[in-house]
Amino acid sequence: MIVQLPSPDSLAWSAGRSHDGPALAELRALVLRASLERVGRFDEVRVRQRFLASYVPGDTQVLRRADEVVGSLALRTAAAGTWIEHFYLHPSLQGRGSGSAILRAVTSVADATATTLHLDVLRGSDARRLYERHGFALDREEAVDIYLQRPPAS
Repeated sequence: MIVQLPSPDSLAWSAGRSHDGPALAELRALVLRASLERVGRFDEVRVRQRFLASYVPGDTQVLRRADEVVGSLALRTAAAGTWIEHFYLHPSLQGRGSGSAILRAVTSVADATATTLHLDVLRGSDARRLYERHGFALDREEAVDIYLQRPPAS
């Protein structure tokens, strides 16, 4: 799924590159630390390794401020729709409407192409409320992860 993403505060999106992996892994560790600590799962090494093991540059858009990586969003096509993965915004961008603007762009394209969106969040994650405000609903729960989906609007 191709989405024209909004660029908040003079930031710019670019295609993910293989050498972006380490910077994106650091962003993931920063963004997820509090949520992972709440569920007793934060591990300094594993949080980065899990990202690097699943990072696909061709599915990923990277949000940059000059040369600094401040956000990411991966959209992976699957048989049952599109998975939103690695959606991270630096804490300095959170709570200012950037996440909502990005999700509006993604859900608009999903609606226009009749695509169901899927994602997972950590149990207790503040991000769940953001997704639910954009029409995502519970699909299933596991011990640590909660899976949400959003069918296209008719």
